[in-house]
Amino acid sequence: VQLQASGGGLAQPGGSLRLSCAVSGSIFSIYAVGWYRQAPGNQRELVAGITRSGTANYAGSVKGRFTISRNNAKDMVYLQMDSLKPDDTAVYYCNADYNYGSAWGQGTLVTVSS
Repeated sequence: VQLQASGGGLAQPGGSLRLSCAVSGSIFSIYAVGWYRQAPGNQRELVAGITRSGTANYAGSVKGRFTISRNNAKDMVYLQMDSLKPDDTAVYYCNADYNYGSAWGQGTLVTVSS
């Protein structure tokens, strides 16, 4: 399984960004895809995840502001980020858990600043 994240950039507080994660390889073996983030000096944390059945879960800090979704026809997973805050500044990674392990995409930097 291979993952490629994109869509990061600079946003103002209160603004929006959409991250995309392109998934390829043994897609049939994937049972969950998640978005994680890591800010300088912090541990990597789960932001949002979505299972094969479509069940989504969110970290408390982003609930109501971020939405994870997927397009099975395009093998894409998205993270719509609204009402961004400076604390959302981090490198964001997509991750897939599948039958034989876990795969990570490269990070994409999100900076929220005025």
